This record gives sequence, C-alpha cells and structure tokens, in this order.
Amino acid sequence: MSALKPLTLTGDLVRLEPLSLEHEEGLIEAVKDGELWRLWYTNIPTPEGMRAEIERRLALQEAGSMLAFTTVSQRDQRIIGMTTYMNIDASIPRVEIGSTWNAASAHGSGTNAESKLLLLGHAFEELGCPAVEFRTSWHNKQSRAAIEGLGAKLDGVLRQHVRTRDGSLRDTCVYSITAAEWPQTRSTLRFRLGQDVVAN
Repeated sequence: MSALKPLTLTGDLVRLEPLSLEHEEGLIEAVKDGELWRLWYTNIPTPEGMRAEIERRLALQEAGSMLAFTTVSQRDQRIIGMTTYMNIDASIPRVEIGSTWNAASAHGSGTNAESKLLLLGHAFEELGCPAVEFRTSWHNKQSRAAIEGLGAKLDGVLRQHVRTRDGSLRDTCVYSITAAEWPQTRSTLRFRLGQDVVAN
C-alpha cells in the first residue's frame, strides 16, 4: 500500500486535504456549526478538544493505522469537517472509512457523498482494496441510512463494543462494500451527485 500516504483528493464540491494542526481554527468553527459534539451516540470533538483530536489522529497516522483528512468546501474554501481511512491493514489491503463528521450546514449538500466517492475510488482503484469497511453506532440512524444508501452490506453487529463519552457501551454496526460492488456504488454516488454515470 505504497499509495497510502498523505495526499489531496479533489472533487467538484469538496477537497480532502491532509489533516494539519493549521486546520484547528477552521475545524473549531465547523464543529460549532450545529454543536455536533452534543450528539450522545457518536464521538465528535468539542471545540476545546479539537487540538487534542487532531494530535490523536496524526499520531495514529504516524503509527500507520490511519490516514487523516480535513474536508474543505470547494464553493467557498471553508473547512467543513474531518474524515479518515482508519484501522488500516496493509497485508490485505483493507481500510475503514470513518471518524467522519461535517458541519450541520453542509448536511444534505452532497459534500459527504462526494467525499465517499473520492475515498472509495482511491481505496479500490489505487490501493487495490478488496473491501472497504464502515462502522457506526446502532443508534445512529442517520449514519446507518447513509451507509446503506451507498449499497454497503451489514456484516454484523458488535455488541457492547465501544465505551462512549458518557461511559455507556455502544453496539457497533459493521458494514462493507467489496471491490465487485464498487462499480454499482460508484454509479449510485455519481447519479446522486448529478454526474455522468456512463463513464468508466
């Protein structure tokens, strides 16, 4: 997986840039948009904890288990969130797309769909992954619907899997898209974004 190194992925709506401490101020403004850290069923950094979260992700990237991105709107060059390749297994190779959040004002704008199109395309077409994984809380119905909308299949539920910020244990839904399913997923995302679905 020599191609799995910091890089920029660019679309019409978003640009995924390598995460940097220089993005801290913009990410703080983005997370304040909708006060996303108040969602009890997911772990989104608070404004005060943003620097620590950036440092955590960069440390995991240095260790080889994560590749972290900042999501930037192409329309106004505003930072709107974060996403990653995580739980990287170079021996397969396999990645999970996760630890993703976007400012509330960006929801429904197509930016998340295009981010997934860029990340999945790179994973399947450049990294050669046979499958890409997604995980989310059983209670995060919005996230589950979005993942299932991609065409991802539910592999199973990990019961009492992760301790959340309030100390409770969450059940984690594990989904995946395989390389064989990628062409259909790509067409679905392109159709949703109003792009040509015949190409490639």
